[in-house]
Parts: sequence; C-alpha cells; structure tokens
Amino acid sequence: MSDDKKITADMSIFEVMEKYPETADVFKKHFHGGCFACPASRIETLSDGASVHGLNIEDILEELNAAAV
Repeated sequence: MSDDKKITADMSIFEVMEKYPETADVFKKHFHGGCFACPASRIETLSDGASVHGLNIEDILEELNAAAV
C-alpha cells in the first residue's frame, strides 16, 4: 500500500465498515464486534470510538489500513 492512508481517524465507523468490509476482524478484535449493531457507528468517528473504548487510535488505524484492500 502507498503512504496515502485509505482510512483516517475522522471517518465514521460505519463508513469504514461499509467501504472496507475486510476490516471486520480488526473491529471485532478492538471493539468486540459491538460496532456492527451500534446506531452510533453511523456518526461516531474512529477517533471517537477509540477514545470511548480507551484504545490507541494510531494502532487501530495501522491495522485497519493493513486490512483494507
């Protein structure tokens, strides 16, 4: 993958899951799958979600971008 990131911290969780379904395992790993049914995922950014769950956004972004094809 190039240096241009496909997935950024300001994208909504829903947007990432919709555009890149191959990232599902990363969401399951870090958010325990809760994002798939959570209504807030439509408006909550990755950064917001990481903050709420006490996670490091940079680690999550690295894994999401590695998984995104």
